[in-house]
Amino acid sequence: MNNDPILFYENTYYSFSNFSSFAIEWKGHFYMTSEHAYHTEKFDDEKLKEEIRQTRSAHDSQKLANLNKDKYRPDWNDIKVSVMKEILREKVNQHPYVKKKLLESEDRLLVEDSWRDDFWGWGPNKDGENYLGKLWMEIREEIKNNN
Repeated sequence: MNNDPILFYENTYYSFSNFSSFAIEWKGHFYMTSEHAYHTEKFDDEKLKEEIRQTRSAHDSQKLANLNKDKYRPDWNDIKVSVMKEILREKVNQHPYVKKKLLESEDRLLVEDSWRDDFWGWGPNKDGENYLGKLWMEIREEIKNNN
């Protein structure tokens, strides 16, 4: 068994990245990426949510959300991890390929290999929280326990 961590920022397991081109249906709307869906959840303003949903790339959805930080839902920091987990579950449920890759990862450590983000990834010093990797591993366990 291979025990090396899987670094999935934009490598072989790119499908675990929220920037990967796996569109999802989320709350009755179509999103180009899970990144789009995640950023819309930061807001209560339906017009702004639609603007984010319509952006042409995951990067643009992130950029627009960041430009509107002053309008984040007041409970955002309390719910963002659970919102991300729900979105990742939908991505797995809607894309057999993503589910297949997740199961192929067996019990290996999953790490978002982001040099910028030490909350969702492991950050510049490789000592970040890696919440995205942790959520993927939780979902992997859920799938394995339900099969």
